[in-house]
Amino acid sequence: MGKPTVTGTRITVELILDKLGAGETVDQILSEHPRLTADGVRAAIAFAAEVLRADVVYPIENVAG
Repeated sequence: MGKPTVTGTRITVELILDKLGAGETVDQILSEHPRLTADGVRAAIAFAAEVLRADVVYPIENVAG
C-alpha cells in the first residue's frame, strides 16, 4: 500500500495538493504533468476532502506571518 495516486498515473494526491498549496495554478500543474487531466486534479481534491471528513481533528500551524 502506497500513497494515493490519480488513476492511470503515478502522480500522488499529495503532490497535487502541495503544488496547489504553494500557489501553482491547475494549468501550471497540467503543463508539468502531461498525463494528468483537470478531472484528475479535481478528483485529487475531492479525495482529500473525503479523507478529511473523518472524526479526527488535525491542528494546523498558523503559517501567515
